[in-house]
Amino acid sequence: MWIMIAGPYTSGAADAAGRAANLRILNQAALMLFERGHIPIIGVNMALPMIECAGPGRFDAIMMPLSLEIADRCDACLRIGEPSRGADDEASRFRARGLPVYGKLEDVPKAAAGP
Repeated sequence: MWIMIAGPYTSGAADAAGRAANLRILNQAALMLFERGHIPIIGVNMALPMIECAGPGRFDAIMMPLSLEIADRCDACLRIGEPSRGADDEASRFRARGLPVYGKLEDVPKAAAGP
């Protein structure tokens, strides 16, 4: 399955170090999903290179619109971490489509075959 990992990036992060720590948590979850045979997708990882080119003033115009569009193309969601409106919005997209939203990695079934 293509599984979006939804968790905080800016929420609870007062500075660049906090955002980097949040991103590391998302990427660690992605590695674990990959090792379980799935294709992990993180909206932040898709958006940050474009935001870097566009400038920080375009953060809001790029981050969530892109992440939500990506959510519409994935098969399931792994919602991790602390409170985050953006991550909750991503997870809501899956629930609205009747797709699974897992609350922890252990709940995600292993894939029959690896990616």
